[in-house]
Amino acid sequence: MMPFLEVLFFLALLSQVAIQDTLRPLLDFAGPDAAQRWQAVNDGVMGGVSDGRFRMTPDRTMEFFGRLSLENNGGFASVRTKPTNFNIHAGDTLVVRVKGDGREYVLNLYTRSRQMAFSYRTALPTTKNEWTEVAVPLKDFIPTSFGNRVQGMGPVEPNQINSLGFMLSDKQPGPFKLEIDWVKIVPAPTP
Repeated sequence: MMPFLEVLFFLALLSQVAIQDTLRPLLDFAGPDAAQRWQAVNDGVMGGVSDGRFRMTPDRTMEFFGRLSLENNGGFASVRTKPTNFNIHAGDTLVVRVKGDGREYVLNLYTRSRQMAFSYRTALPTTKNEWTEVAVPLKDFIPTSFGNRVQGMGPVEPNQINSLGFMLSDKQPGPFKLEIDWVKIVPAPTP
């Protein structure tokens, strides 16, 4: 008979395996055209001078890197997909695997809306030089414009999402680097 703690560990391990088996890939960086699906959007669109770039690595990850600057009322650097049709549904959970520099990034969902600087976002904390997985239910993304919460907006409508991105806007000037291994979906439970 297994001791109680070993049984708990075994059950926790089984639940992790079950979760991994239910993950559906949404974005990876393995294909030859992976870089063509992304674009950098930095505070230069508003007169800032932050420099955010991205590259695909030999390890089939994407590095988002550069230097954040607060000069000229700047303060953000981002990378996002070009408009894409995602197969995301109400009740889904997004899971990202990232290795950061200890700074807090933002995971953005952009919609077909023409509102300027509008996205649904969630915090993406990182631990310096460690791979971490962050899971966020779709319903927990916050509607924002220019970094401020927009009141009176409901949760994001999955069929309106047409871009996903990563942003740094922590008001800490200096170099940064975030490596993204993948973005996956835990599908909503079927009734």
